[in-house]
Amino acid sequence: MLLVDQASKLLVKTQMYLGEHFDVLGKYFQIYFIENNGMAFGYEFAGDYGKLLLTLFRIAAVVFLAVMLYRMVKKPDTRTGALVSLSLILAGALGNIIDSVFYGVLFGYERIFHGRVVDMLYFPLWEGYLPDWVPFKGGDYFIFFRPVFNIADMAISTGVGMLLVWQNRYFPVEKQIENKTADVINEN
Repeated sequence: MLLVDQASKLLVKTQMYLGEHFDVLGKYFQIYFIENNGMAFGYEFAGDYGKLLLTLFRIAAVVFLAVMLYRMVKKPDTRTGALVSLSLILAGALGNIIDSVFYGVLFGYERIFHGRVVDMLYFPLWEGYLPDWVPFKGGDYFIFFRPVFNIADMAISTGVGMLLVWQNRYFPVEKQIENKTADVINEN
């Protein structure tokens, strides 16, 4: 996943200019080259210091996740789905960290730890004016699905989604309670 993410980003970054786009499946799926300077949906905070803090936080989170995965792999009762989910999150996070840490220096536009994340996948499934009766946005022009993202973002979202949907299967509560009960009995 990490290699596919980086290959797609490098291809887009070296073969397209910022803002360039082309249709893949009509207007419903486009490759649209943008760069994201912040976090999800382009949100930024605290300028250069915020960017540095965000990158350092991402690195710390990836180290934590890698340690957690390493420990889970060593346990015989760890569910494969949990490992796959966390591995997807780890690969996606690493992909975006590579952009943030190295792309600024590699492409000569910024110093280390201040690079921008390359996004290119765009799915504007519906565009138009919302009816006036729609709360808050009624009468406004609206695009569904507006975010532009990358393969790393897909991996993170898929991993998080899998954990949310199948958390009871991946981390069964009954098994944890049985283990704690057995530990208490063995201590006595």
